[in-house]
Amino acid sequence: MSSKLVENTQRMQFFKYLSVMLISLAFANCNSISKEESSPKFRPEIIEGRYNAAFLIMDGVYNTELTAPFDIFQHTIFRKGIKAMNVFTVADKDEAVMSFEGMRIIPDFNYLKDSLPHIDILVVPSAEHHLDTDLENEVMIKWVKEISASAQFVTSHCDGAFVLAKAGLLNEVASTTFPSDIPKYEEMFPNLKVISDVLFVHDGKYITSAGGAKSFEAALYLCEYLYGAEIARSLAGGLVIDWNLETVAHHIGNVD
Repeated sequence: MSSKLVENTQRMQFFKYLSVMLISLAFANCNSISKEESSPKFRPEIIEGRYNAAFLIMDGVYNTELTAPFDIFQHTIFRKGIKAMNVFTVADKDEAVMSFEGMRIIPDFNYLKDSLPHIDILVVPSAEHHLDTDLENEVMIKWVKEISASAQFVTSHCDGAFVLAKAGLLNEVASTTFPSDIPKYEEMFPNLKVISDVLFVHDGKYITSAGGAKSFEAALYLCEYLYGAEIARSLAGGLVIDWNLETVAHHIGNVD
């Protein structure tokens, strides 16, 4: 066999091998995409007869203002004889939200496209840009306003109050926010009734808190309001928190 014929034969074998490899890779990729698309997104269990507590999260959300009330509310499922809470997160995307401290959180629901359960309790934790660019997110502000109209309670922690104020929800009630941001809060929303030197304020359906580690207190207060002092102390004890409402600086306005 001539060297040229050998060369052509080897070349044909190479291209045949290459074609088989490319087809195999393409099939593998298609199969992977098919499996990914067919895999249902994880959804938290929404049990009938409970309060639905939704936590609005976005990039830059602060861990404590999210996890403190989430912990308190989630632990209600371990208390007998009460209307416990389903807790879940809501964002404007399916991809992971990156907290300010670097925690990656996959939202349970995308409010832009998913069908959400009715929300009884809306929680707005603070986020890095709640004093600036987040307030320019008209879609998010509109969603907060719409959900608040039918929610039984709307709560904010730290600068989450800026979102509620931007949505026009706090115009007729007293509120508070992160202590060092109160001057900015008053400057940005000069017509609000702002309460300083307290850990949280409850007025109407709105509970606004100073945030940080004191987000636990605001969440425990709502549980005491709903379930009574004994249950609230039990929830606090489960997280090694001393809870006595009488010793906590707070303001209660017009509530049912």
